[in-house]
Amino acid sequence: MGKSDNIIVDKSFKFSLMVIKLYSELKKIKEFDIARQLLRSGTSIGANVEESLAAYSRKDFNYKMGIASREARETRYWMRLIQKSKIIEVPNEFFNEIDEINSILTSIVKTTSESLRK
Repeated sequence: MGKSDNIIVDKSFKFSLMVIKLYSELKKIKEFDIARQLLRSGTSIGANVEESLAAYSRKDFNYKMGIASREARETRYWMRLIQKSKIIEVPNEFFNEIDEINSILTSIVKTTSESLRK
């Protein structure tokens, strides 16, 4: 496992904890449907990253990282929806973190895809 793998493992886990806090805030104001969507996609990022570490092949690894990448994009969508609808304020830190995670995951998927084609 390379250094970048550790970064994404750490960042996705930290982000899951952040999402749980946001989920709790949404539940306090009885915004259950969006809260569940955010919790599901936001914690799925780290779960898929963790699963990728036990992949049985590079192709399987790339598949799991691809899922994590799609979940990260979905999570950003829910965060934007929460922010723009003024349900609650989503701190900039959340957007910065998900953008970094998206960047890292995109890079991992791209690099792994290229190596699989060789």
